[in-house]
Amino acid sequence: MRHRTRTALAAAVLAVAAPVALAHAAPSTGQTAHAKQSKASVLFVTEGPIAQMAPVEGQAGTYTFTMPIRTAKQPVIWFTDRPARDAGTLSMRNFVGLWSAKGTDTFATDPPNVAIVYTSGGKQKTFIAGYENLLNWLPDNENVVFIDAVHPTHAARPAGCWAPKAEKLAVEQTSGRQRINIHGAIDLETGQTRMIEAITVDAASTIRVLESIELAWPLMVLIHVYLDNARYHHARLVRDWLARPGCRIKLHFIPAYCPHLNPIERLWGVMHRNVTHNKTYATCAEFADATLGFLREKVPRNWSLFRSSVTDNFRVINPKDFRVMK
Repeated sequence: MRHRTRTALAAAVLAVAAPVALAHAAPSTGQTAHAKQSKASVLFVTEGPIAQMAPVEGQAGTYTFTMPIRTAKQPVIWFTDRPARDAGTLSMRNFVGLWSAKGTDTFATDPPNVAIVYTSGGKQKTFIAGYENLLNWLPDNENVVFIDAVHPTHAARPAGCWAPKAEKLAVEQTSGRQRINIHGAIDLETGQTRMIEAITVDAASTIRVLESIELAWPLMVLIHVYLDNARYHHARLVRDWLARPGCRIKLHFIPAYCPHLNPIERLWGVMHRNVTHNKTYATCAEFADATLGFLREKVPRNWSLFRSSVTDNFRVINPKDFRVMK
């Protein structure tokens, strides 16, 4: 397991309610004699940086709840209402021990009846927390890839550059404005890419990219693919391809209107800075060769130079925080 420690943005709170004898639940809290002798419904509360609920396959209405714990000494708060009206803390180690302890007043014999997860921050923070959680517990035989499409145009793109102050610069223009369609993928760990040139970006090109991903990582039992919500990514043709036996691809959709949460968008910016800015190509074929050569060969070969510009250092962007200029 790679277990990459990441900082998650979404907070999670776990609340467990169970009828447990207070003396067993908190042996060192010093509660009153009345509380020690009472068996009341106790609410245990703890928190973590992230949490995840996932449906159990084949068991409708049943979910697994996972919340990584920082340390065994992490405190768990407990409290109860009438008649005891008491509260205290116990360590995470003792709290977990309630599931394995012997006796009638344990979770092993009398399971808790409520588990609640709360995730704060909206769709973007929830997505980031889920992504961080996936990376934190990603096995060595699984991988993460981001895919997207780009449509560079065969035309010079004037951009700022350094030149002597007295020298006037100009960029020769091309005679046409043909464009190429690229459906591509990148692995942020290694910089390895898969770039497909397509006549049209659609469900068929999506399947071609996914097929190339499976071929590129043959030893991975599962490949997590992050992508946007373009209609062709949801097409029945794609869904049928994913449903075939032995498919090793699992799709994760990025929240709508959030291109900043797809690092491959940053790769397209790097491509333009290195291929199209202040450069002219006599033919569209030369332009296509230069663009695909950069994405297929130069990026993986020189990933140490580009990786700081193509990162998954995500942040939440709220349009309300900006003044829109009209």
